[in-house]
Amino acid sequence: MRCYIVFDIGGTYVKHAVMNERGDFLEKGRYRSERHDFQRFRDDLLRVVRHAQASYELSGIAISSAGSVDSDIGVIGGSSALPCIHGPNFKDVFGGATGLPVELENDANCAALGELWKGAGRGCRDIAFVIVGTGIGGAIVKDGRIHKGAHLHGGEFGYMLMDVRYANGTLECKTWSELAATSALVRMAAEEKGMQESELDGEKVFALAEGGDEAAQKAIDRFYFSLAQGIFNLQYAYDPEKIIVGGGISSRPDFISEINKRLSALLSVVSIAKVRPVVEACRFKNDANLLGALYHYLERRGELGAGPFPPAD
Repeated sequence: MRCYIVFDIGGTYVKHAVMNERGDFLEKGRYRSERHDFQRFRDDLLRVVRHAQASYELSGIAISSAGSVDSDIGVIGGSSALPCIHGPNFKDVFGGATGLPVELENDANCAALGELWKGAGRGCRDIAFVIVGTGIGGAIVKDGRIHKGAHLHGGEFGYMLMDVRYANGTLECKTWSELAATSALVRMAAEEKGMQESELDGEKVFALAEGGDEAAQKAIDRFYFSLAQGIFNLQYAYDPEKIIVGGGISSRPDFISEINKRLSALLSVVSIAKVRPVVEACRFKNDANLLGALYHYLERRGELGAGPFPPAD
């Protein structure tokens, strides 16, 4: 069975795994991300590849990364927390150094593909994947494949305008990220309580609400309604089979049920809306990016077998 070394390049850590063609994790690890020096970034990644080659016969390198990834050329555009990764050709640099084929894709797209292969999206062909973190990102899967868009911005749901007001010659706009990201929850709670944002984080806000704090609960209500509003809009803009939500906050046991409560409220007042969004939490959590990077590699290299979906069992 073929084996691959898979990387998920994040702003704090680079996670890595040796995986087989069925998506099984054979070993996993991580190391601190180098932000500015690409030569050090290259050396760190190659060190992991060579360590894996001592124990496995590797068939290729699969990479998940932040930024606007051009999977055809192998270059990462846009910007991220790691300035050094933007510009170099990953296929040339790492393929040339190892002699292995290299495929790379945006991290949100990889997470969506991982869930499509073996997670909450298994068996679906059309899904929207939403990542709720400091901002909101995501991915669109159409007919079993990522839809990147004309400018590689497909799935950038956080840019959606949710609250637009024009009064007295002044235009004010708020995006979905500004209203429904975890940073927005913290900001709203701090405003309600008259505190500094630095004194709170998402976990503290929920803990306060569970202790009966009305200001924290009010912020949480606004946060969930904003999430539900964006999900409602996605359903009617794209009409996917499922909308899968990831990010650390999606691990809360009541996360999906709280979103569904607000969706019920919205649907009760929008009488023309007859389709209820099917919302599920990301099943593979922090491993979704790695799993999807491998899926993307196998798809790009024509190693999936018959059809767009490889066997998961």
